[in-house]
Amino acid sequence: MNWMRQVERYVTFKRQSGYKYFTQERILSAFARHAMAVGDEFVRAHTIIEWAARTASAHHAREKLALLRGFALWLHAEDERHEVPPRDFLGRNQRRRPTPHLLTPAQVGQLMQAALSLRPACSITPHTFHCLIGLIASTGLRRSEAVSLRLTDVTADGLIVRETKFRKSRLVPLHRSVRDALERYLEIRKRTGGEDDHLFVLSTGRRPSLSAVTKTFIKLARQVGLRGKRGEPGPRLHGLRHSFATRSLEAVVETDRDSINRHMLALSTYLGHANLSNTYWYLEATPLLLQTIADATENAHAGRAS
Repeated sequence: MNWMRQVERYVTFKRQSGYKYFTQERILSAFARHAMAVGDEFVRAHTIIEWAARTASAHHAREKLALLRGFALWLHAEDERHEVPPRDFLGRNQRRRPTPHLLTPAQVGQLMQAALSLRPACSITPHTFHCLIGLIASTGLRRSEAVSLRLTDVTADGLIVRETKFRKSRLVPLHRSVRDALERYLEIRKRTGGEDDHLFVLSTGRRPSLSAVTKTFIKLARQVGLRGKRGEPGPRLHGLRHSFATRSLEAVVETDRDSINRHMLALSTYLGHANLSNTYWYLEATPLLLQTIADATENAHAGRAS
């Protein structure tokens, strides 16, 4: 079997399905070279397990096994001589989804105000994080989407978010207050932002890295008392996206409950989700939403009783 050709075919298939598959391609290629070195003509379950288990981290070993198992399943569908390793041979993945912390508008305001105290003082950096946090909180953009925005993506109709998680682009309309805030930031950026064409830049003249955005958010959250010491749970940057989705649905519940279904579809498109189920995953059980569910259940039972 031409191992590298099969990896290339599989990666192409995944990318056509909407995945970026860069890190996964490197792992698959490394395994293919190993399989060729040991003389495997077809995928062997024991080869996958032994190679994946060499990783120092048990979690990463399970991730590699899952990735290679998907590759094996794909090949097995074409030729049953390819073996598929057991799903949980290296143990079940114990990592749980971190509980999102929904932030109030006042707490977002605290974080934005704290960002203005960042160093270097009198540079673009404090204003960048001030505006970046506000933009994510008011639009629900992914961290990577916000950091990747370019000056030309700010249009009269809203933000053009290009090549997102599923390699699609979308238009994100902006509230007038958000547009005004962006315009104020752009005025400051013209004076101190440098020549880089990204919307958000630092005093270095370059856009912030994803890790820098995350670390700065955590630092600010601790500074304003929203997070405790290292290792203690607290709000994460991604919580801004969860907060936007949940508060958006709450607003509809309070004004027009009959339009919830239409709103969910619009929200899913706005957030750039591939399907509606991904949007439901972002919603948290707030008192208002739970009361809405309870009322709907009582009405349904009352209708059946009559």
